Amino acid sequence: MENKDIYAVGIGPGKAELLTFEARRVLENVEVIVGYRPYLELIAELTRGKEMVSTGMRGEVARCRRALEIARSGRSVAVVSSGDAGIYGMAGLLLELEEKSEEPLNVVVVPGITAASTAAAALGAPLMNDFVVLSLSDQLTPVADIRNRIQAVAAADLVCVLYNPQSRTRRELLREVIDEFIRHRGPGMVAGTVRNAGREGEQCWLGTLAELPVDEVDMLTVVLVGNSKTAIVNRRMVTRRGYTVEK
Repeated sequence: MENKDIYAVGIGPGKAELLTFEARRVLENVEVIVGYRPYLELIAELTRGKEMVSTGMRGEVARCRRALEIARSGRSVAVVSSGDAGIYGMAGLLLELEEKSEEPLNVVVVPGITAASTAAAALGAPLMNDFVVLSLSDQLTPVADIRNRIQAVAAADLVCVLYNPQSRTRRELLREVIDEFIRHRGPGMVAGTVRNAGREGEQCWLGTLAELPVDEVDMLTVVLVGNSKTAIVNRRMVTRRGYTVEK
């Protein structure tokens, strides 16, 4: 590990079998691992004997600043994100923090399996054609922007994957989103949810937009909304790509 490098590592959903070989190699070789506490717990087997730096929710900036300080002291550091480090993860923040540095560290981005891929595999093959991933979290994105994006996606007939769909305090936006999709695609549009995708206790639901159990959705749930080519095939969610299939 070179001292001028700092690693942004995607650990996937947290299941050991879904951690990439590159991610495992980096985590096994660095001296310090930095991350959100629950994510560090998911990779406990790889953190034994290493220095750990953790923060709680909304501590991302402080966490990354500390990681950069440690890397500049000459120690090898990995900053972990669930899923992929470059998809709603810490890779972008690390690069932003180094933007005006006179001698920026080299941010090595180690990809991981994102929640969209994990949830899609659990339901079948809903992402066989063009799709969009949107987060409904308003912590960093204004609700007005989220609404505008949802309207555009719903009208565009794109399969949509929703991250961070609903929290204990944010209860109305998901219902608005489902209503918007119903307005454009009808109540019979195929939809699915996966809770704890790729983790212990994974739970899947498959049905239509009108049936979607909104009250059961939380921050650990990924919601998938199909398009006009999406169907339920042998109890799996499939978006037909257009292949000619003889029956």
